[in-house]
Amino acid sequence: MANQLALPTPDNLRSSLSPDVDVQSIVSQWFPFFKEAMQSKNVPAVIDLLVDDVFWRDMLAITWDFHTFQSAPSVSKFLTNQFPLFTLSSFTLRGDLVELQGPYPDLAWIQAFFDFETTVGLVSGVFRLILLADGSWKAHTIFTNLEDLKGFPEQTGPRREFQPNHGKWAAKRARQIEYVDDEPSVIVIGGGQSGLDVAARLKMIGLNSLVVEKHERIGDNWRKRYAALCLHDPVWYDHMPYIPFPTSWPVYTPALKLADWLESYAHSMELNVWTNATVVSVIPGTKGKKWSVLVQRADGRERTFEVNHVVFALGFGSGVGRIPDIPGQDEFKGQTLHSSKHNLATDHAGKKVAVVGACTSAHDICADYVENGVDVTMVQRSPSYIMSTKEGMPRLLSIFWEGGPPTDIADRVNASYPNQLIKLMHQRITKDIAEADKELLEGLRQRGFKTTLGDDDSGFLLMAWNKAGGYYLDVGASQLIIDGKIKLKSDGPIKCFTPTGLLFEDGSTLDADVILFATGYADPRTVYRALLPEFLHDKLHPIWGLDNEGELNSVWREVGGRGKEGQALNGIWSMMGNLALCRFHSKHLALQIKAYEEGIFGTRYQ
Repeated sequence: MANQLALPTPDNLRSSLSPDVDVQSIVSQWFPFFKEAMQSKNVPAVIDLLVDDVFWRDMLAITWDFHTFQSAPSVSKFLTNQFPLFTLSSFTLRGDLVELQGPYPDLAWIQAFFDFETTVGLVSGVFRLILLADGSWKAHTIFTNLEDLKGFPEQTGPRREFQPNHGKWAAKRARQIEYVDDEPSVIVIGGGQSGLDVAARLKMIGLNSLVVEKHERIGDNWRKRYAALCLHDPVWYDHMPYIPFPTSWPVYTPALKLADWLESYAHSMELNVWTNATVVSVIPGTKGKKWSVLVQRADGRERTFEVNHVVFALGFGSGVGRIPDIPGQDEFKGQTLHSSKHNLATDHAGKKVAVVGACTSAHDICADYVENGVDVTMVQRSPSYIMSTKEGMPRLLSIFWEGGPPTDIADRVNASYPNQLIKLMHQRITKDIAEADKELLEGLRQRGFKTTLGDDDSGFLLMAWNKAGGYYLDVGASQLIIDGKIKLKSDGPIKCFTPTGLLFEDGSTLDADVILFATGYADPRTVYRALLPEFLHDKLHPIWGLDNEGELNSVWREVGGRGKEGQALNGIWSMMGNLALCRFHSKHLALQIKAYEEGIFGTRYQ
């Protein structure tokens, strides 16, 4: 990442941007120059329309990859390299989506949407203009996003199936699901939200996929987790593609309710899913296809599919639960388990429970124990970021809220902020949230709970991107800690197990009948290595975590890296994330697969 990044706060910004500024006129003057420079592939002319510390984020549109370029020289190099590979045309300004925005008194810009076409794709874009000290307007951020492939529109709306089906639908669906008459083009491993989303996206652009789900029912990945589980993201943020949640849906979705919704979603979208089925292996193909996938069903039947594409849609929760290496576990006389194996608080009625961990799962599970009368102590080993959903979510996800823009617009606005820029914004927002949560946070600290404001005081989002944890979005458990109902042990590192519990480095002890580890999951690549042959294991690039451009590693694309070194894993894809990320990026993944299948995929930008 570039050094010394800063938000665009020119000295004259406060006085120069009045609420009645003519945003349409300003954008209408800037955009024709941008259009001409892009269509003529005039790199210096494009750069002249951007500020020196510009951000340009591209998702597949001009790079066939996910990239963020920061600074005018970086953008100049990217455009110089990529312009010869594309024809750019049909630039159109979305006049209905031009808006003056001022999140803080010293911070404002004009946001606008535009569309254009490349040689093979239809692209949407977002730009933000800021006023410079000399009175000129230039772009501080530009976002370009591949929306569709030319000639391959989604089969929705006026392109939906028209022919009536009299009495044949059920039999037809049964044959489709069993693949009696044909073979799938794509195998999707995992039937959670990520697998279903990408299967739906693939179907809508004419690709046949089989979702292989190990559980008995779709939704069991939520249904069979701990009973107290509930989403902490609001409903407006969580819609799935094509079928939004009903307007009566609760703001925060219980896991069991989401499980049933996923099951109904698969049925309504007519997705081909094999439940009670397991992918045994994924090895290089032998029949002209890239991969040979062996699927075993619960009744003993096996079938091998030859496909070009295998999507791993297994998330973090399907990985191996990570339990810290603490000496003496064999000496402990009680029960140890990971949170992924926990179900009901009542399973441990009458026992003393120690929960090692102080983030989301730990808080949820501890609260459930308290509500069921179980003696529970939270063992905190490192500081956690705490934010109440009441104060934090409306500030962080204001665009995904009641009365906000349509989900497809909100998705693109959200994605148009590069993560380096989000970090700078969130440093301010995190400070505001902490001030609103001041009483809650002070109460926790008085109890001995260790808090943090996140990486460089930027809150939880960058923690989620970098390590998928380290925070708790409070829905009530924090007050239970303050009130002493959830006991707290935060005196220092754990030294070892004892026959009756845990011994800490400071010499203190904690007795427990059950020690539950809410300590996250192992490397997501663990599940890939379990299925791929060993000689391919070292080809897997890191999955999740931010790269040096601030983009997530490997997700929503092939996991074998780029260039020649990645060819061994062409067609092995990673699909994961929360409901919002899966909704948006499932289309990116589907478009890449479709481009490969149609022979129009370009070269990923190096």
